[in-house]
Amino acid sequence: MDMSLVTAAMGAQAGLTQLSLATSMLKMNADTGASVIKMIDGAQPAIHALANVAPGVGTNFDITA
Repeated sequence: MDMSLVTAAMGAQAGLTQLSLATSMLKMNADTGASVIKMIDGAQPAIHALANVAPGVGTNFDITA
């Protein structure tokens, strides 16, 4: 088999691998965006409940214990 043909086949395979990885990454990014929206929607009741809290409440919360 001609070496240029082998090189072309290897390049095509590498391109397909890159395309597959890019597709997977785009899907993961879309799923992450949907998760963030769900989290924000779920937090809305808590945000409204905290709307009347005095300024500065919760800013010095120590969770090291």
